[in-house]
Amino acid sequence: MATANDDPDLGAGPSEDSDVLLDDSDSESLLSDDSVYPVYESPTKFTSPAKTLYEACGRNDPETLSSIMERGVCKEEAMELDINGRNGLMVAVTKGFVDIVTLLHKCLLIDINHQDNDGNTALMIAAQAGFVTILNYILNYYHGVDTEVRDPRGFTALIKAGLQGREECVSALLMHGADIHAVDLVQGRGLKDWVLRTGRFETLSRIRRLQSRSVAKQFCESYEPEWPELKQLVEKASAPKSASQKLRQRLKESLTFRFPHDPQDNGVMDHVVQITTSIHSPLVATGCRPLCPTSPPEIGKRRFAVPELLEKHSSKELEEKSVSHSNGSITSASPTAVSATSVSLASCCQDPGRRESLPSGGVRSFIPRSMAHRNSIFPSGCIPKIEVTRSGDPTPKKEKKKKSQKGYLEPPVWKYKQAKEEKKKEKKKQAAQKDQEKKPKGSKKSSSKT
Repeated sequence: MATANDDPDLGAGPSEDSDVLLDDSDSESLLSDDSVYPVYESPTKFTSPAKTLYEACGRNDPETLSSIMERGVCKEEAMELDINGRNGLMVAVTKGFVDIVTLLHKCLLIDINHQDNDGNTALMIAAQAGFVTILNYILNYYHGVDTEVRDPRGFTALIKAGLQGREECVSALLMHGADIHAVDLVQGRGLKDWVLRTGRFETLSRIRRLQSRSVAKQFCESYEPEWPELKQLVEKASAPKSASQKLRQRLKESLTFRFPHDPQDNGVMDHVVQITTSIHSPLVATGCRPLCPTSPPEIGKRRFAVPELLEKHSSKELEEKSVSHSNGSITSASPTAVSATSVSLASCCQDPGRRESLPSGGVRSFIPRSMAHRNSIFPSGCIPKIEVTRSGDPTPKKEKKKKSQKGYLEPPVWKYKQAKEEKKKEKKKQAAQKDQEKKPKGSKKSSSKT
């Protein structure tokens, strides 16, 4: 592949002395909304099923793709390329086909670091297009992902995401261990320089905020739902105040203006978010099963994917122990007394014969439930056993409505209902009066006959 030094068509890019910032046309990606790739796929509907892996990926047909992978594919079929040098995985990532990407992680013949004719990898395509779900799946479930692969200009996936202003993708790459100090090969600019040059100020503020808190804080060893500063604030508010302090407080409340602002750092909102997203939170413990609860993500620290962890440790060992990441190795430690790693996807099924739709063993046992292909009728992953029993207690009878009593609230009476009831009462009164008028006439006739 041609590099920036030996390819004269690439050019040197904008000069360093130029005061004009790059406009959107200079900073947009080849695979974003203004893609210059030729549209060579036919827009017509396909009548026959896909025959190759590449066709199934381009048509977004996960059922055909799974059947093709079950019968087996060779290296040539798995790495079939189009005129732009993209394989089936890269096509699926370009179009945002999440189901295809989640299926292709089982095909070990696909090179995740393959570069197309423009030097883009699948990770670069997802980063610059802003597909954060696909990006996180590639980082967590594909083996051997290299975040430092460069295109001919020397741009990495992190720099490309910063050029496009993809904040979530930048955060995911930084927390996965992407090099924040990497520079391009043409002008020698880093991530912050290109973000400033393209006017992505929101992305720059996100980067600075991540650098101020480089380690993701997690409540792994202890879980305290109370806000630490709450006791001090309660004591301060309940303390007796003098007359001058009360007057000062009233003046302060009446003269201050309340404008909308961001939540305070380490305030109650931050504490609520940390508690609800922590490892020992009841919501997280029942909804996911983290492999490394004692090793939170950190900027610059290499994170290992699930297949890489399975190479070092068995699935049973990962369920029983907490695995810690480091820059060069993987270490394991015994879990705490109450660990979320004990929660398993298959814990609801004790009978192995009933686990029909649950992914079993290997990487599939650690796939999130939202991405796992399972039975749509029983989304929990197993067929529940239902037992019908008759209740021993008799059915309680309905209590009669009690008359209105003092001290109890009464249901509201609507005006149209009240008007209807009044009309009914008037009709009953009129009917009763007519009956009374008819009775004496009948009695006179009977007396005359006698």
